[in-house]
Amino acid sequence: MLEAAQIRLFEVLRLPLKKSTPDFILIMVTLTLLAVGLIMVYSASAVWADYKFDDSFFFAKRQLLFAAVGVFAMFFIMNVEYWTWKNWAKVLIIICFVLLVLVLIPGIGVLRNGSRSWIGVGAFSIQPSEFMKLAMIAFLAKYLSENQRYITSFRKGILPSLLLVFSAFGMIMLQPDLGTGTVMVGTCVVMIFISGARVMHFAWLGIAGLAGFAALVLSAPYRIKRITSFLDPWEDPLNSGFQIIQSLYAIGPGGLFGLGLGESRQKFFYLPEPQNDFIFAILAEELGFIGGTFVLLLFSLILWRGIRIALGAPDLFGSFLAVGIVSMIAIQVMINVGVVTGLMPVTGITLPFLSYGGSSLTLMLMAVGVLLNISRYSRN
Repeated sequence: MLEAAQIRLFEVLRLPLKKSTPDFILIMVTLTLLAVGLIMVYSASAVWADYKFDDSFFFAKRQLLFAAVGVFAMFFIMNVEYWTWKNWAKVLIIICFVLLVLVLIPGIGVLRNGSRSWIGVGAFSIQPSEFMKLAMIAFLAKYLSENQRYITSFRKGILPSLLLVFSAFGMIMLQPDLGTGTVMVGTCVVMIFISGARVMHFAWLGIAGLAGFAALVLSAPYRIKRITSFLDPWEDPLNSGFQIIQSLYAIGPGGLFGLGLGESRQKFFYLPEPQNDFIFAILAEELGFIGGTFVLLLFSLILWRGIRIALGAPDLFGSFLAVGIVSMIAIQVMINVGVVTGLMPVTGITLPFLSYGGSSLTLMLMAVGVLLNISRYSRN
């Protein structure tokens, strides 16, 4: 860490720090995951796309476009000093709150699979809740870095940040989108914990969180079905347990080396829209245990590099920002893989860099761009 006085002088005068090259390993791992994702999106979606759109490359071409936009954004943001996000954090989070309101308005918000989570933009659509995750990370990093003296106080330190986080969570739940909301809340909890909050406060918050989660589950019958289907998917194999069962039917035959790229059986209309949340199941079916482990190792490398960048950041804001980004990616991967392997209830969470989807892919690549910029000033 730089001395506190030097950091304050830097923040006030914006004195230039010594800039180095960005984290090369992080760049290569991200691009490798992106390449794997493009291949798997085509492999998983070709049959469905050919049937529905008479074009087996329909989803692959759109994903390639999203990837191109995302990579451009990643390299552009990599060259934008990370403390810029501190200056714009309030503006960004206000914009995201406005978008979360707009998405709930019929005619503006697009309804898909029972959730009004998208805003149509021509032939494409954006998902405001995805961008709220990054805006919340930036704002919380700013708040925590500026209020370190209050962080051990629940009323002055933790409560204000939690009120903002759960306000955003409440807006996301109106769509409803429990998966995205869970990732955002989980990420923010990690950031607050890392900042030095008292363990006792988290114990009480954990109890309150479990009670709130139980209330959310009991308030909607479909969530109760998801919980019961997770515990025993064969109890209702044609309805609530269908996706988990078909996912396991994909993973099981994959064995050690898989059936071969493009040889999935479950993508033939057994596993619904396999290019989305359950793409890891198709990957495991075609590339086997070896392929699935390789992908998880790549995500582990991102976690490792992200932690190194956070530890070496020149100021608290950079550290909290890096922790938030790497926590968001790690939590999303754990939930997605947990769902696909039947270890967690279905939540509708995409697998970063691999699943089909413009907003999610672009957001993740933008987040990596921020992480890369912090790495340019990191002493590690």
